[in-house]
Amino acid sequence: MVLGAVAEPPVRRGSDYAQLSRRISGAGLLERRPGRYVTRIALTLGVFAAGWATVGLVGDSWAQLLVAVFLAVATTQVAFLGHDAGHRQMFRRRGPSEAIGLLTGNLAVGLSYGWWVDKHNRHHANPNHEDEDPDVGAGALVWTYEQAAATRGFGRRLARRQAWLFFPMLLLEGLALHVASVQAIVGRDSDGRFRTPMRHRRVEALLLVLHGVGYLGALLLVMSPLKALLFVAVHQGLWGLYMGCSFAPNHKGMPMPTADDDLDFLRKQVLTARNVRGGRLVDVALGGLNYQIEHHLFPNMPRANLRRARPIVRAYCAEQGIPYAETGLVESYRQALAHLHEVGRPLRGDDAR
Repeated sequence: MVLGAVAEPPVRRGSDYAQLSRRISGAGLLERRPGRYVTRIALTLGVFAAGWATVGLVGDSWAQLLVAVFLAVATTQVAFLGHDAGHRQMFRRRGPSEAIGLLTGNLAVGLSYGWWVDKHNRHHANPNHEDEDPDVGAGALVWTYEQAAATRGFGRRLARRQAWLFFPMLLLEGLALHVASVQAIVGRDSDGRFRTPMRHRRVEALLLVLHGVGYLGALLLVMSPLKALLFVAVHQGLWGLYMGCSFAPNHKGMPMPTADDDLDFLRKQVLTARNVRGGRLVDVALGGLNYQIEHHLFPNMPRANLRRARPIVRAYCAEQGIPYAETGLVESYRQALAHLHEVGRPLRGDDAR
């Protein structure tokens, strides 16, 4: 299986989505903005490199823990570039997009670009679908009553209080992403075939090794093993927390369609997504993912155009009578946590037995 960019939606002329697509295209919002992205890439990687240069300058000092906090933010911003590259928001050609994805994902962050694209393709195709969307599959967290009922042992105890444990558990998300990346590269099925399709498996493996060696080598070169260990804990923990907090507001707590629901592409994407209101600071902090509805409808739209697309999409949804969910950042977390708490409610009855 050849893996390309994150899947683009099907367009049927005359459909509700096709009409919206023509309005968006007519406004020029699907045109690539390579110059703006070159500037964004240079600035983001420049800040990221400056963070690592600071590690060398600070040396064997407890002040490195503050640098780790800064680098957690910078690392997430680099990961957002990989996200945009996977959707080919930057360039039309596959080559430059994949090059940016591999360099930002595998080399800079330590996250497999090929694994992420495969996983994200499936998410975009069927958002919030329990059986099709890997982001709401049963795991450390459960998203449906059925998933909760199937838990056992320690997983069941987690599910009972998962809303309270959500943010602390995100501190382990960075580690989970690294482990999943390695598993995707080496994991095989019983027939010997690789589980996860990748175009550049050997390159990805080499870049992940270079990342690991460079990351740990740089830390041990300038600080004691104890400080290096604490640096890793702070950096990776806060990176995972930031990543989780960037993606959690988008779909969690929104409707979860099943195979029995007959939704067209437009409604499937709009009804399962939530936008987050805010100014330019929120745009930067969430990497443009706060415009989740527009992003899901037009995944290859450049990040800078999503804000301009929002009023067009919102007005069109009003014309069609389609609910358009939008809330503040804090409220988006409240809704997501409320869903997690409700899903775990039947299990909390176990405590009374």
